[in-house]
Amino acid sequence: MKNTVFTEKHIAFGAKMVPFAGFNMPIQYVGINEEHNTVREGVGVFDVSHMGDIWVKGPNAVPFLQYVTSNDVSTLFPGKAQYSCFPNGKGGIVDDVIIYCIDKETYLLVVNAANIEKDWAHLCGFAEKFSITPGKELYNASDEICQLAIQGPKALEVMQKICDGDIMSMEYYTFKKLTVAGIPNAILSITGYTGSGGCEVYVANKDGVKLWDAIFAAGEEFGIKPIGLGARDTLRLEMGFCLYGNDIDDTTSPLEAGLGWITKFNDVKGDFVDKEYLLAQKEAGLKSRLAGFELVDKGIARHGALICNAEGTQIGVVTSGTMGPSVKKAIGLGYINVPFNKVDTEIYINIRGKLLKAVVVKTPFYKK
Repeated sequence: MKNTVFTEKHIAFGAKMVPFAGFNMPIQYVGINEEHNTVREGVGVFDVSHMGDIWVKGPNAVPFLQYVTSNDVSTLFPGKAQYSCFPNGKGGIVDDVIIYCIDKETYLLVVNAANIEKDWAHLCGFAEKFSITPGKELYNASDEICQLAIQGPKALEVMQKICDGDIMSMEYYTFKKLTVAGIPNAILSITGYTGSGGCEVYVANKDGVKLWDAIFAAGEEFGIKPIGLGARDTLRLEMGFCLYGNDIDDTTSPLEAGLGWITKFNDVKGDFVDKEYLLAQKEAGLKSRLAGFELVDKGIARHGALICNAEGTQIGVVTSGTMGPSVKKAIGLGYINVPFNKVDTEIYINIRGKLLKAVVVKTPFYKK
């Protein structure tokens, strides 16, 4: 099991450490609800160094990325990031990914920790087609880079104190290379998976502890706290964001997952993995789609619970569920057969053999 460069910091803060995607990670420090509210109301710091980092470089980087991802990479420019996914060639999703355009021949792909090796193998499988050499133009830097997500309405105020350039006016899904905490060429992006604003910072492992210490010193006046993976999950679920392995996987298409907005079929995009399959699926109409729901009856839906109609016939399956600390409701996501996925439709969740009433709602569940 791997440690991140921040493991000793987590232990010093009293974190409950658990195995996660092959890493020793903090699940919580003082409690999920308290940590969740810290991010919603102030500022919290997540160690997300377990995420994968893969470079794609050279004159064939764009054609390669256009083919292996679902979104249109041609719309990117230096300093712009894009959410996308890797179609798997069988109608499913290898992984979701954030693509950072450093320049027109240099891109950083940030992928999920549990999928690093799978993603790497998938990308290597198409590299030769585009004269890209694994280990050269395609490079796995996952063991060399650490990452902190500083999230919450006070996050940018904290970070501005230790940055050598303006970050307060940066737009969502943009990034800059800055000197952060005296560390040159850090990547600071206005991204995150909490819905409460903030940024993510990437530096070399050797600079990780220096970054952590500077952030916590700068954030002391704002009550900054470290946040575990438990609250990261409740925060993202309140926003209706997909989690790979729960809400999307190798069996779910991006269209079924509500990710049609990152699946482009225009002429500039051109051909890409699964284009014909996804076009046919779009034209035929979806049979099932990921939707949000709230429990009406008392209970919490968990991953794998069956979704039923009033007669008890299965019409779907729960992919994520929790009691939302901010919305103070039992909420969830699940794949629901058409037309039961329409907003305001009454559905039932089978929890330990009992049908609990729920209603389909529009996401995000949490609204500022």
